[in-house]
Amino acid sequence: MSKRETYETRTEELITPILDRMNFELVDVEYVKEGGTWYLRAYIDKEGGITVNDCEAVAREMNEILDREDFVDDSYVFEVSSPGLGRPLKKEKDYIRSMGKEVEIRTYRAINREKEFYGILSAYDENTVTIKTEDETEMTFEKSDIALIRLAFDF
Repeated sequence: MSKRETYETRTEELITPILDRMNFELVDVEYVKEGGTWYLRAYIDKEGGITVNDCEAVAREMNEILDREDFVDDSYVFEVSSPGLGRPLKKEKDYIRSMGKEVEIRTYRAINREKEFYGILSAYDENTVTIKTEDETEMTFEKSDIALIRLAFDF
């Protein structure tokens, strides 16, 4: 397991009890370097959406735990954030919440000379995702072929 994966996994283990108590959901944890600074980020959500006050409450509690546990070797900034509209679908909860909604799929390789697909999420399982396109055609993708899947933006 890489250092990044170790930090993300340990953070997930530590933050989950806090979120469970507050009835929040952990969407993702990431440890990334941006502009020379390391960031440890937790993305949280709840029914109806997350507020700045929710993020602050979780960050306050989690900062105490991170200081006590002291498992990250680098100097870093800890942030708690809402996942935002363009977040990728990663966990089963994301797929469940997105069933029947329009999604955007980007593939690693071209399929029928296309790498970008839009349609209504109609099915998924451990290995595949199925959408119904605008012309009512069902398309099934192997998850291993999908570079990105997220809710489609409708402006």
